[in-house]
Amino acid sequence: MAVDDDPEVLRAVERDLMAEGGELKVRTKLEPATVMIEIRDNGAGIPPEVQPRIFEPFYTTKGVGEGTGLGLDTVYRIVRRYHGDIRLESKPGDTCFQVRLPLDIKE
Repeated sequence: MAVDDDPEVLRAVERDLMAEGGELKVRTKLEPATVMIEIRDNGAGIPPEVQPRIFEPFYTTKGVGEGTGLGLDTVYRIVRRYHGDIRLESKPGDTCFQVRLPLDIKE
């Protein structure tokens, strides 16, 4: 599995996630059988009523023509394809996605 290090991709992610400013933190941690990637920001948060739907295909909170609703669905499918797990915890001022992928990936 390769990680795309294209700076334009990272700028697009930052632009979409941090449109209103704030701080974005990314950290990794090696666990006994997995690697954990954590993405955290101090933005407005994801409202509780929206959280159960964020990984659904075509679900978006953006206006018409502003988003396809495929971003988090795509992330979810990639993580699951590699037998991983993705979790969300969110409240105003602290949103955290944690992705765990096994160290021994079998396709």
